[in-house]
Amino acid sequence: MAESDHQQEARLQELWRKLDTKKKGTLDLPALKAGLQKINHPLKDADALISDMLTGCDIDRDGKISYDEFVRFCKQTEKQLLQLFQTIDRDRNGSLDRGELSLAFERQGVVVSNTRLDSFFSYIDKNRDGSIDFNEWRDFLLFMPAHAPGLRSVLSYYTTTVKLSSEGDVQMSSEALSQGFGTTLAFLKTSMFGAITQLVHSPRASTSPSPEAHHITRPARDPAGSPFEQQAGQDTAAEANPHIPIKPARRKASDPRVEPLKLIDFVPDSGYFIAGAVSGITSRTATAPIDRVKVFLIAQTGPPRKVLEAVTSGAPVQATKLGAFSIKNACMELWAAGGWRSMFAGNGLNVVKVMPESSVKFGGYEAAKKAIAKFEGHHDPKNISQPSQFVAGGMAGMISQAVVYPVDTLKFRMQCDTVAGGLHGNRLIWATARNMWAHQGMQSFYRGLPFGLLGMFPYAAIDLFTFESLKKTVVRRNMATKLYKNEEDAMPGNFTLALMGGLSGAIGASTVYPINLLRTRLQSQGTANHPRTYTGMYDVTKQTLKGEGPRGLFKGLLPNLLKVVPTVSITYVVYENTKKALHLH
Repeated sequence: MAESDHQQEARLQELWRKLDTKKKGTLDLPALKAGLQKINHPLKDADALISDMLTGCDIDRDGKISYDEFVRFCKQTEKQLLQLFQTIDRDRNGSLDRGELSLAFERQGVVVSNTRLDSFFSYIDKNRDGSIDFNEWRDFLLFMPAHAPGLRSVLSYYTTTVKLSSEGDVQMSSEALSQGFGTTLAFLKTSMFGAITQLVHSPRASTSPSPEAHHITRPARDPAGSPFEQQAGQDTAAEANPHIPIKPARRKASDPRVEPLKLIDFVPDSGYFIAGAVSGITSRTATAPIDRVKVFLIAQTGPPRKVLEAVTSGAPVQATKLGAFSIKNACMELWAAGGWRSMFAGNGLNVVKVMPESSVKFGGYEAAKKAIAKFEGHHDPKNISQPSQFVAGGMAGMISQAVVYPVDTLKFRMQCDTVAGGLHGNRLIWATARNMWAHQGMQSFYRGLPFGLLGMFPYAAIDLFTFESLKKTVVRRNMATKLYKNEEDAMPGNFTLALMGGLSGAIGASTVYPINLLRTRLQSQGTANHPRTYTGMYDVTKQTLKGEGPRGLFKGLLPNLLKVVPTVSITYVVYENTKKALHLH
């Protein structure tokens, strides 16, 4: 039943009473925020949007909202919201179902994934009856700071104020998180690499409406009599919704109003750094024992006697069996040295290392793609050429390797100093670090860095390039065969992601394994398990080939692949799902 003028007045008066917590008769910015906190409105922690709302209400521009200004604003907005609601309600039954919303978005050219549409619909449908009535529609969108509430503006408002996790829990958006209460994600958004990206983001990246957009105007009507349809063609989906990827408009160098590009323009959303850190920590902890066995075998410079005899006598099958037996013996020796603690030796450092490494790797990859897209002239990181994509992956790998190399060296040396009856845990870490510093100072933490960078470029390039290429192929196939209209809906499932990640990791790791082996020996030289020392890259290569032959360059490859395949698989599965939860597709 339609609401009468008297009922509307009473409702708005009650809403004003709840917002005006101090009973002053006017609302400035702090008072408005306090009122929204009291009624638990989605805008409660988004200061910039609250300021936009105040600007839209404040007709006399005195920095405060009076009751009359508030009522005038609400009535005008409700009238526009009703027009939009009636435009979407094709069957004129007074409620919106999911199909009507989907059709309305399609008419306006806004491609919305099924997941996001379901989240949007469920959030507004407060009574969970499978439809949205006008009261639910109005109550959520009443304070939307926009000049004309088209569907693009509605979706942008929803995306900016509320996000849903993969479990369906409500989370505040990045703006609200950075200004609201101290949640875990808020801490991550404002710490370490997240803090850097928040500080250097260009003001042009803001999605807040411009000051001119706060003035409330009546929308134009198209020739068919349907409001808001013409407004839909005036802007693109990405201008209203930063989470719908499209090609950014080209910059016009001749336009004096356009600021020149700076390095900070290429810094990606901090969510990529967070997703990278979470995926790295998860995967490395799950595969720590395999990594421990690999390092143990690499540190051994002499081949086991029985394996050597089998090889020289021309018995490859026997040699393979004995090689597998040496892995078993390695596990037994490590277990005897300290049980589970020995199997996870160095994992604490692994976590300290992998969090910034994986974070910088994935964040740097997105930054490199943005920079390369700019130089290619189209500004679209999703459509850079294949050679450029390969280079972007290598650059990201080298940057991440340089960032964490000292921790990596400390981890390897600590693992090689773990023996039965020796130090363990934090005592071993500090003792190893002191010995390294006493020997050659900071230089000892960077032994083998050129080898590390040399090996990381092709590994990261092959790994990221292979995975991205496979993912694009699967997405294109799903869109063609299953008729998906949005890439997010066409994304491969977790099992497929795991297979693609394992394959890309195995190819990359096998290609650069000799370089990584030589680097590891440089890092671990002079320890209990690897007493041999070297003068540099040439010397370690010479000694390895002389003592063990070409086969020595691949010592430990099997346990390395047993570690790399599940590690990379887990990394990509967690990374892609974390990106999805953060709406970064």
